[in-house]
Amino acid sequence: MKHIFVVLFVCAMFAFPSVALADMAPPANPPGTNLQPGTETTQVRMMAETVLIDVKNDTTPNSLGSAAVTADFTMRNLGSNDESMAARFPISSSNGYGKFPEITDVVIKVNGKQISYRRAEYPDVRTWDQSTVPWAEFDVTFPVGQDVPVEVSYNLQGTGFPDEPYTSYTYVLETGAGWKDTIGSADIILRLPYPADLENIALDETGTGQTTPGGKLQGNEMRWHFENFEPGPNGVIDNMEFELVAPYAWQAVLKERGNVADNPNDGEAWGRLAKSYKAIFFLHKGYRTDEAGGQLYQSSIEAYEKCLTLLPKDAEWHAGFAELLADRSMWDAGASGATADTYRAMQEIQTALQLSPDDAKVQNIAQEISGIFPNSMVQNGTSYDFIWLTQTPTAWPTAPTTATAAPKQTLMTPSQPAPTSAPNSSSTPSLPFCGTTVLAPLTLAFWVVRRRRAV
Repeated sequence: MKHIFVVLFVCAMFAFPSVALADMAPPANPPGTNLQPGTETTQVRMMAETVLIDVKNDTTPNSLGSAAVTADFTMRNLGSNDESMAARFPISSSNGYGKFPEITDVVIKVNGKQISYRRAEYPDVRTWDQSTVPWAEFDVTFPVGQDVPVEVSYNLQGTGFPDEPYTSYTYVLETGAGWKDTIGSADIILRLPYPADLENIALDETGTGQTTPGGKLQGNEMRWHFENFEPGPNGVIDNMEFELVAPYAWQAVLKERGNVADNPNDGEAWGRLAKSYKAIFFLHKGYRTDEAGGQLYQSSIEAYEKCLTLLPKDAEWHAGFAELLADRSMWDAGASGATADTYRAMQEIQTALQLSPDDAKVQNIAQEISGIFPNSMVQNGTSYDFIWLTQTPTAWPTAPTTATAAPKQTLMTPSQPAPTSAPNSSSTPSLPFCGTTVLAPLTLAFWVVRRRRAV
């Protein structure tokens, strides 16, 4: 049983303090990159660049997706002699696990005409691996005083954790630092297949990266503009990161938003919408703490509440709501102990068990919640005794959990609203944990045990 495994894991953590769960990164697909000159010194300057990362509308379930990249460069020879060189950019990089995937569908144009390129071996642009990798190298001539347009296009694959609804892309600007002087201007454009907003573009860390700050939303795009800059760790920008909800997951949100708009009395549609919000609120480890993440959480609460108003006797949607609240409070408890969401989660799972005690999904979620908060609800044969719901907590939260109350946006320390109803006894429970000492390893173990949300 899952909760037994969790308890045993926690015991192992205390028996062997050196044991820890590694915060592993997922295998990384190659980044997009700026052009690099083929000589150590050059009089050719990158006057301007426009880079478009056009995310494809891939609705395949659990797909990390892909993006078509088009990079347009305006190059000008500021010297007194024509320059001919082999310009280049990497087409592969280590994924961090001993493999070297490549970008695909590479096309290079100079002065509007497609040209051929050759493969050459140069060092990997990623610092964690010193191997040489394939680069695309092509011959180009820069006449004195003339602008030479160079266009490079290819496809990038998204990077992320398997079965997680987030994907990321990287564009390396630093490879353009070898041209003369600064880069005159750069326009970087992330284009989505639907309106871009701060819910589907993550500005805070998600576990695989975070979107470079400073972008401006405009329709389906987020745009960045830089002037006269030298890319690098000491400059205004080194490289670009784009962290976003995977298109399949955001399209699920859009689909269910449309369904509830067309059929506002469809409780199942409200439940599916709540589940789609829940899926993108939680991360590989933790939850989104940016302002938009708080809105996702509240939107999920609101949708579950609407669902259960229409379907009050649906045990699985009660259990799904309990899961949302319990998972959130699991991460909060490490800093603040049990929150109002903890008690509300128990109320919801208690209702679910009363409605359908033999439902497999309900039973699984009940086991998981009892594993998160040992002794809060204790299995008694085929049912549970809800200890915390029959006792008054030492410090009862003071504000209600509602769909409109925005949580505090600091990881592990959101606001702690009060439960839907007060317990019916004045006795004080003995909480089965002591701050982060127990909850930190417990939450990590629990997250490993359970990955997919059912309702």
